[in-house]
Amino acid sequence: MKQHTKRLTSMAVAAALTLPAAAMATNGYFAHGYGAKSKGLAGASVALPLDTMDAATNPANMVFVGNHMDLGVALFSPRRSYTVEGNPSGAPGTFGLAPGKVDSDSEYFLIPNFGRNWMLDDTSSVGITVYGNGGMNTDYPSSAGGGMGTFGGGETGVDLAQLFIAGTYARKINDRAAWGATLIFAYQQFEAKGLGAFAGFSSDPNNLTNKGKDTSTGFGVKLGITGEVSPGLTLAASYQSKMSMSEFDKYKGLFAEQGDFDIPATWTVGLAYDVTPKSVLTFDVQQIQYSDVNSIGNPMLPNLQTSQLGNSDGAGFGWEDMTVYKLGYQWQGDAGWTWRVGFSTGSQPIPASEVLFNILAPGVMEEHITFGFTKDMGNDMAIDFAAMYAPKSEVSGANPLEVPGQQKITLEMTQFEAAVNWSWKF
Repeated sequence: MKQHTKRLTSMAVAAALTLPAAAMATNGYFAHGYGAKSKGLAGASVALPLDTMDAATNPANMVFVGNHMDLGVALFSPRRSYTVEGNPSGAPGTFGLAPGKVDSDSEYFLIPNFGRNWMLDDTSSVGITVYGNGGMNTDYPSSAGGGMGTFGGGETGVDLAQLFIAGTYARKINDRAAWGATLIFAYQQFEAKGLGAFAGFSSDPNNLTNKGKDTSTGFGVKLGITGEVSPGLTLAASYQSKMSMSEFDKYKGLFAEQGDFDIPATWTVGLAYDVTPKSVLTFDVQQIQYSDVNSIGNPMLPNLQTSQLGNSDGAGFGWEDMTVYKLGYQWQGDAGWTWRVGFSTGSQPIPASEVLFNILAPGVMEEHITFGFTKDMGNDMAIDFAAMYAPKSEVSGANPLEVPGQQKITLEMTQFEAAVNWSWKF
């Protein structure tokens, strides 16, 4: 049995590492939840132990998961586009875009996850969890822009994928409280194409665009605590540090700080309240600190005029910090069924003044509606499922490199996702 478990664990890790995370632009480029159970609650799970994906939400919960393994995959479908209204002025020094609506290609992505947790004794556990982020992903055809591409450089877009391998130690303070710490290894992969028109704004135009895939690595930590403060009411909090990543050398003429693309810090606080012996209401507040990363938070203007792309104060995407509110409800049914619903909302991070660059990264989603269930299959095995619908969200603003009032750019996106997970208790 132990050898069988080891083989399953090795195969699951290999499968999760084979497919790095792809586009998942839900809350900026962070996922709305990690694992099918959390996704079914719209990610509102910082105070509710669910499975081995808890390491991505609150590592303290891992000690309540027990000896457990999860292997899952999500099919994610973002439908993103931009629309330009108004013709280019043609005035000297302007940067006009061809009018019309352009849809991004590549609408389906597979995102795997894996987790394994071991109880060391009755009060402590260790675990390994593999999961991903992504979402700065666009793929606009060369037919856009009157056959010249979005920015006049043919096929245009960016592709960012992030993979996390998290090792967790968790320990009970008492039967209803615990703390946990996770060491995270982060791997990033990035590619940009069709940005040759910005060569004159770059500190290193030879490392600006069309350089193929580049990679970056770094480390971070996630800390969490959870505890029942009154009968049926659990409070919890977690914090993930900013991750200092190695530079994307092939794109040091694009990203601020010579290709630097750190992963922003996040914090989450939440509660879980037992409404009945078989149902629980969860509520989380999460903040993602995008503005602390220059390549993400630096505005396009005036930075594009006062510095060059790739410099420390070079233009970025102008993303603001994002605060997300998540509400979930879980109840236990008959015959081994557990049901979940969830809703999350938060102001998207892109100001109206930043729409031009964010044609490349239209992370404009604000709301997520979710549903999920778990079916006990017997023999300590279960199947989890979650579905997500994010209704259309958009942001509009003037083309900042055109004559004022000449052109209006609108970014929009709608999303769908289905996730399935197989879990096994040992």
